[in-house]
Amino acid sequence: QVQLVESGGGLVQAGGSLRLSCAASGGTFSTYAMGWFRQTPGKKREFVATINWSGGNTYYADSVKGRFIISRDNAKNTVYLQMNSLKPDDTAVYYCAENKGGFTAELTTTYDYWGQGTQVTVSS
Repeated sequence: QVQLVESGGGLVQAGGSLRLSCAASGGTFSTYAMGWFRQTPGKKREFVATINWSGGNTYYADSVKGRFIISRDNAKNTVYLQMNSLKPDDTAVYYCAENKGGFTAELTTTYDYWGQGTQVTVSS
């Protein structure tokens, strides 16, 4: 059974940093691409970042480029999202997701498994 569990969310002041983690169990983590998405009330789920199976290729939404870094540790079955220079607009529930195809992707419909999310709140 595939399960994804996000952690590391919390309350931070604007300009601060947080590091999110997503621990995966089941499946074959090292062959999957991973993605981070976020969602706020009344809005659709938004792409944030993605990383291919090996970690050699990454892709970011324009809104977070230069501030966020996605990485993975296949030995630990974990993907990370380092969030720097946080803004109030970054406030959202952040979700990790798994893509069995193994390549970077930004569409929610291309992902096969999802975590339950972790809340990130950035105060001004």
